[in-house]
Amino acid sequence: MNPASTALNAETPMKSGTRLGRLDIARGVALIAMAIYHFGWDLEFFGYLAQGSASQGWWRIFARCIASSFLFLVGFSLVLAHARAIRWKPFMIRLAQVVLAAAAISLLTWFFMPQGFIFFGILHQIALASLLGLLFLRSPVWLTILLAAAIIATPVYYRAEFFNHPALWWVGLSSINPISNDYVPLFPWFGAVLLGIASARIMQATGLLRLLQGGIKPQWLERLLTFIGRHSLIFYLVHQPVLIGLLYGFSAILPPSPALQAANFVNQCTVQCSANGDEQLCRVYCSCMLETIEANNLSNLLRSPAATDEERQKLSAFSAQCVITAVPVKTESLEPL
Repeated sequence: MNPASTALNAETPMKSGTRLGRLDIARGVALIAMAIYHFGWDLEFFGYLAQGSASQGWWRIFARCIASSFLFLVGFSLVLAHARAIRWKPFMIRLAQVVLAAAAISLLTWFFMPQGFIFFGILHQIALASLLGLLFLRSPVWLTILLAAAIIATPVYYRAEFFNHPALWWVGLSSINPISNDYVPLFPWFGAVLLGIASARIMQATGLLRLLQGGIKPQWLERLLTFIGRHSLIFYLVHQPVLIGLLYGFSAILPPSPALQAANFVNQCTVQCSANGDEQLCRVYCSCMLETIEANNLSNLLRSPAATDEERQKLSAFSAQCVITAVPVKTESLEPL
């Protein structure tokens, strides 16, 4: 996720090659925080938390802080690894690893979660930001900070329909919010990378990088966080399959309560339906779908979206009936799911 080397710039009075242990620890803390957030997301996915819990309130703020810290550290590490001279070979090897990992995540989520597949997530942003960040390794620090502020603020004050085409969603300035399980576009997130670049250069110039030397106590925690921080890409790729596998096994032994499953189904159904129709009518439609599914002993579909061909045919028939129930006169106001 970040360049492995943290060799220091010649401007710092420390010996070249000195490793900043607390930077590895900070990266490890960010990865642990990410795993905690993803565990909450997985609990919601398996039906143990109410639908939308992981994308609202403090959970949403938590997720944004984690993404910001990752990208800040990308910029910071970029300076430490390449400020003296761009080391093209290790840079390109690391970039290729991140690009391949990002492509694999897009491909897997396209097959398993097509409605919210990850087309431009944190790894995609890191790959692009690593390339663009090279342009600012020697630019005036004040200009880097100013541009960072502009990139962060732009989506708040400017969005345009021109960017609504899916090919431009990676920019982050569309007037709609694309549906994705991990969406980290150029605007505003590249601003965090630029702040990391500026901070590293300021700390180099002032000798404050010494503060990042050493470790923390207890030593077992330092060793754990350092190990995770130095193997960040592997940890990122492995932690979610492990968490999902554990929760899948747990759900087979102790599934979520039927009442929570039913509520989650109605909420998720309503959100999807509301994209094409009135929310109140959609809730009536989705409640009808829930009652029909339960009445036909298909409650297993509330826990998992997977269905056989026969079950899909039944769901299609149920959907048509519930559209008529929800909108007895103007059936065109709703589209069957």
